[in-house]
Amino acid sequence: MKKKKADVAAIIEELKALYPDGICSLDYRKDYELLFSVRLAAQCTDERVNKVTPALYARFPTLESLANAEIAEVEQYIHSTGFFRAKAKDIVLASQMLLREYGGKVPNTMEDLLKLPGVGRKTANLILGDVYHTPGVVVADTHCIRISGLLGLTDGSKDPAKVEMQLRKILPPEESNDFCHRLVLHGRAVCIARRPQCQQCTLRPWCDFFSKQQGKGA
Repeated sequence: MKKKKADVAAIIEELKALYPDGICSLDYRKDYELLFSVRLAAQCTDERVNKVTPALYARFPTLESLANAEIAEVEQYIHSTGFFRAKAKDIVLASQMLLREYGGKVPNTMEDLLKLPGVGRKTANLILGDVYHTPGVVVADTHCIRISGLLGLTDGSKDPAKVEMQLRKILPPEESNDFCHRLVLHGRAVCIARRPQCQQCTLRPWCDFFSKQQGKGA
């Protein structure tokens, strides 16, 4: 069932009230650090990434030092994030490409970002939203995909590209990036994957999943 515009607006406003900041939970000081932290966060928690990156960036404090790093040494710093060999290789190769192709700056277009090793649409959208504040970006991570489906903002698809396109159609462009960050925060605090706290959730009035559960007498 297609959500009414007023319902979408109400969900946005309630999430704003719950999580006013709506910021990315990855710690970073430089644009490229966010790029690499997002890569490290694949199949890993942001909390774990935030524990790993201070030592990594202390050892390799510049993009040049990362570009010249031995991949095996980078692996040692990021080992606990999982898939560390692929991640280390992507970080070093992407550092080299940023210096070689983009003058050491993280690109500001989807097309150029997707050329970087290890960068997919989710990472590219996050960079465009958080670094360049590009309107209309949607970061379709696991929390966003799951909760937007439960709310009925999407058709329940698990395909990140489809979810991204469906949310782009209904979210105001100036709200979409922060909205996705707030869904992540809500997914950690209330709408937990294995045990959603529906009775504590203030999004209940607009949630398709909750309505169905009530209809079943749950």
